[in-house]
Amino acid sequence: MPRLEIDLKKIFYNAKRMNQLFNSKNISIIGITKVTLGDPTIAKTLVDAGMQYLGDSRISNIKRMKEAGVNAQFIMIRSPALSEISSVVKHADISLNSEIEVIKRLSEESIHQNKKHGIILMVEMGDLREGLMPDEVDSIVKQVLELKGVELCGIGTNLKCFAGVSPDERNMKEFSDIAKKTQKKFNINFKFISGGNSANYDWLMSTKDVGLINNLRIGTAILLGHGGINDEPIPGLQYDAFTFIAEIVELRKKPSYPKGTINKSAFGEPSIFLEKNYPKVGERVQALLNAGRQDILETKLIPKIKNIEIMSATSDYIVIDVKENKFKVGDEMRFNLEYEALLCAMTSPFVLKIFI
Repeated sequence: MPRLEIDLKKIFYNAKRMNQLFNSKNISIIGITKVTLGDPTIAKTLVDAGMQYLGDSRISNIKRMKEAGVNAQFIMIRSPALSEISSVVKHADISLNSEIEVIKRLSEESIHQNKKHGIILMVEMGDLREGLMPDEVDSIVKQVLELKGVELCGIGTNLKCFAGVSPDERNMKEFSDIAKKTQKKFNINFKFISGGNSANYDWLMSTKDVGLINNLRIGTAILLGHGGINDEPIPGLQYDAFTFIAEIVELRKKPSYPKGTINKSAFGEPSIFLEKNYPKVGERVQALLNAGRQDILETKLIPKIKNIEIMSATSDYIVIDVKENKFKVGDEMRFNLEYEALLCAMTSPFVLKIFI
C-alpha cells in the first residue's frame, strides 16, 4: 500500500515561522486545513504553533476537527450551500459569504440554534471567483447589519485561484480602500480584512504599506513551504514535510517505443510517445509502482532520487523510466509533493498516512 509520511515537526516549524513573520507585519493567519482533509493531528500541530483560527472548505472536515478536540475558532472558507446551513451554523464559528440569501438563512438558523454566527463578506477584486462586486458592498453590508443571529466580522478577497490574477500593490490598495470606506460609512471596525492566501507572500514581503489588511488565509506556505505568485520555495521554510512513498511491483526491460497504432490513453490524453521525443529503437528499464491516479497525481510528484523519469500513470500504476539506477522488485521510491499531489494523496483511502 502506498503511504504518505507526514513530518509534524516540519509543519510546526513552518507554522511557527509564518506566524512570527506575519505577526511582525500585524497580519493574523487563518491556517487552512482543506488540503489535509481536516486531519486533526495536523490541525492540532497548527494550533500548538500559535494558530487561533483554522479554515476549511468542507464542513465535514471542520466537524471532524471539532469532534477530535481541536481548540480553535473554525472558519468555513467556501460559501455555504443552502442545503448545509444547519451544519455550518452548528460547527463553524464564521463563514465566508457573497450571497445575501445565504446570509439570511444563516441568520434564521443561528436564531434557531441560539447562536451568533460570524460573516466575512467576500469582495471580487479581479480573479472572478467568489465575491460581491465592489459597488454592491454598501448595500449588502447594510442588509447584513440589520439581521439578527449573525455578526459582520469583516471582508475578504481571493486572488490567483481561478483566473490567475496576482495580488499586487494596485488591487491590495483598492481592497484596503474598500474596507476603509465601508468602516467609516457604517461606523464599524472589521476584525478581519482578509487580503488573500499564500499567493500574497510576494506582495506582503515587498510592500511598504499593507494598508488596513490584517489577515491572510495560509495553507500551502505552511504545509509545503511554497508561496507567492509563482508558488516558489519560501526562504527559511521546510519544503518536505510530506513524502509520498510507493513500491516497485514490476521491473523489467521493455522496448523504448510502443508497438502498434498509437491513440489516446485511457484518460483521453494524447500519448506521451507522441508528445515527447522518445527513441523508436532500443530498450529501457521500466518500473511500475503500486500507486496510480486513484491515489496521486503523478505530474505533481518530485522524485527524491536523481535521474529517473516519471513517464505517466494509469489508474493503478505510475510508470517510471529508471535509466541507469539499480533497483529490484520491492524497493521503494520516495517523492516530494506539490499541492495537487498532496490533495490527491490525503483524499485517497488507498494511501496510508503515517505521522513521524
